[in-house]
Amino acid sequence: MKRNTIIKPGGGLLTRRRFGILAGAGALTLALPTYLRAQENPKVVVIGGGAGGATAARYIAKDSEGSIDVTLIDDSESYTTCFFSNLYLGGFKDFQQITHAYDDLVANHGITKITGMATAVDREAKIVRMEDGSEVPYDRLVVSPGIDLIWDSVPGYSEAAAGIAPHAWKGGPQTELLKQKLDALEDGQSVVMVAPPNPYRCPPGPYERASMMAHVFKEKGFENSRVIILDPKESFSKQGLFQEGWEKHYPGMVEWYGPDVIGEIVSVDVEAGAVETGFDTFEGALLNIIPAQKAGMIAQEASLTDDSGFCPVEADSMRSTVDENIYVIGDASIAGDMPKSGFSANSQAKVAAMNVRADLTEAQAFPARYSNTCWSLIETDDGVKVGAQYQPVDGKITSMEGFVSQTGETAELRKETYEESEGWYSGIIEDIFS
Repeated sequence: MKRNTIIKPGGGLLTRRRFGILAGAGALTLALPTYLRAQENPKVVVIGGGAGGATAARYIAKDSEGSIDVTLIDDSESYTTCFFSNLYLGGFKDFQQITHAYDDLVANHGITKITGMATAVDREAKIVRMEDGSEVPYDRLVVSPGIDLIWDSVPGYSEAAAGIAPHAWKGGPQTELLKQKLDALEDGQSVVMVAPPNPYRCPPGPYERASMMAHVFKEKGFENSRVIILDPKESFSKQGLFQEGWEKHYPGMVEWYGPDVIGEIVSVDVEAGAVETGFDTFEGALLNIIPAQKAGMIAQEASLTDDSGFCPVEADSMRSTVDENIYVIGDASIAGDMPKSGFSANSQAKVAAMNVRADLTEAQAFPARYSNTCWSLIETDDGVKVGAQYQPVDGKITSMEGFVSQTGETAELRKETYEESEGWYSGIIEDIFS
């Protein structure tokens, strides 16, 4: 991976399809008034090039029409989505389909992309310090670093152990490693997954992943392999829908054990392929360990987190409650009722972008509206979803209307839900990176 390479903005035409799935804040960012300043343009730096950060950079640059200089910092030259990575594990996508470059984003909107690691923020001087010692000044900073893993939350697990028992909870090499290990299993060999405690990225994610692993076993004709989920939580997102699907499509192949059965995770031995619980020891040829999570390291280094490990923000703007010149969006933020998801990050980014422009130009900031949907694929053409619309209420981002798929739905409806998710993925990728 190249470090600290600056990609200069070039020419190019904006080609953006109507992104109809996203509601709420997205509509607020269109056609807002901007006023060019005679003096040097204000500077916005965005740390993190995922669903939150890249969206924020795009909308600040696009809607300010050149009146704000936007710099996007990310340590990679491309972004692999964690959302839809389970479909890659299941064989419904290839890796290139979930990996996206920044070229169009940079060229179409005059954004400066720095490929490198931001290691510190001097909040008093308003400077981001890079790993190579260079400094990037800002007037407003948007922090969207995603999550870091709390390795020792699972006794015996570590960053080194992830090379044997991958977590794959960040898109990229870990995703490829988990796929490689899954595809290498033989009939009779099983997967043992340790699910994470709340709060964590993508609440339905571990259970969609279990579904996709079972799908691989089923497609190969395996009759003696199992996916065993050891869960510290008493319940999980879309539980009834997943368990109905497992019974229908993979009878006896997916086993879920909550804390009332297993007690706590006592230790993990990745070399032996064993997870010891308060009840029993579970063995698997493949261990998928997903530890507890916290805000990405740069948020911690900048002292933007509280005791929870995540970043408190103002509900009406995504502005940090710690520093009025900084916004925190996506998985690193404490966003009330909103789950940590790609859709949530994209929605929050648009609210933050609107308020950044209001800070630095004479653009108007409208009342914040947020939205989210989380789709999951259980088996071919069997898609389910959960989501809501959100508004600030008494200082908290609050769910106003929600929806969730129901058990017993028709095959036609489930297929429509899956196709909807495919359309959403195409739309949100264009909304982020075009």
